[in-house]
Amino acid sequence: MEIVIIEKKTFEALLCGVETLTGKVDALCRHCSDKRVSKWLDGEQVCRLLRISPRTLQTLRDNRIIGCTQIGRKFYYKPEEVERLLPGIDRYRTPQDSP
Repeated sequence: MEIVIIEKKTFEALLCGVETLTGKVDALCRHCSDKRVSKWLDGEQVCRLLRISPRTLQTLRDNRIIGCTQIGRKFYYKPEEVERLLPGIDRYRTPQDSP
């Protein structure tokens, strides 16, 4: 175990810096989680809207028929991309997609 002794002024300055950083991160999270995040659809929502299987969605993505953004292992789609596919989605459906 290691014990570190610092002056009270140094500790208070460090604490103030951490509080400032925490406030900025909170403000950034509030700013980003407003309307922008709600404009994106996840894969499950897209499959439900287009009535296709996840495999068909993957094929559309792999063939660059639908645009997406990947964060980690999850893909997100803009509603405009989904709407663009609605009129001709039948030609991409497979037997797996039947209800």
